Amino acid sequence: MSSHLSKCIPDENAPTAHQPATVIRCFAAMLYDTMLLFGVLFAATLIPSLILGYGPVADVANEQVVHELHPMMSGAVFQLYLLAVWAIFFCWFWHKHGQTLGMQAWRLKVEDLQGNRISIGQCLLRLLGASISLACLGGGYWWIWVDKDHRSWHDRLSASRVILINKQ
Repeated sequence: MSSHLSKCIPDENAPTAHQPATVIRCFAAMLYDTMLLFGVLFAATLIPSLILGYGPVADVANEQVVHELHPMMSGAVFQLYLLAVWAIFFCWFWHKHGQTLGMQAWRLKVEDLQGNRISIGQCLLRLLGASISLACLGGGYWWIWVDKDHRSWHDRLSASRVILINKQ
């Protein structure tokens, strides 16, 4: 009888369906995702470097070791390629699952204001806003503490929110 009653009485400490994420959890997930993204960008750099090889090397003495990247890997095109890999990494996870791997580890999920998956456009706006938030020394993230809905700048810009999800 008491076990039946305990199922009917909600746990006051359990997160609700739309409990906002804390700044600490967001930064922890971001740190986790940064480590994963480093590996993804490393692989994204390794593949073209193996395909293109090294660029021309001027005459040097035999004792010197000189490695120069191929000219295609040191210009704006290559930087745009890495930016695209970065954007695809986040947009894929946010749009498909609502969570990156770091967000999964910290039980966070991004959704639109109605509780649905965010669109690709919202993902791109989130990336832009998160970049601005970080460029302002994390100001967009610290904004969660003063915002009445506990939303960051990039949450507001992309009409989304990050919520804490229940343990499963």
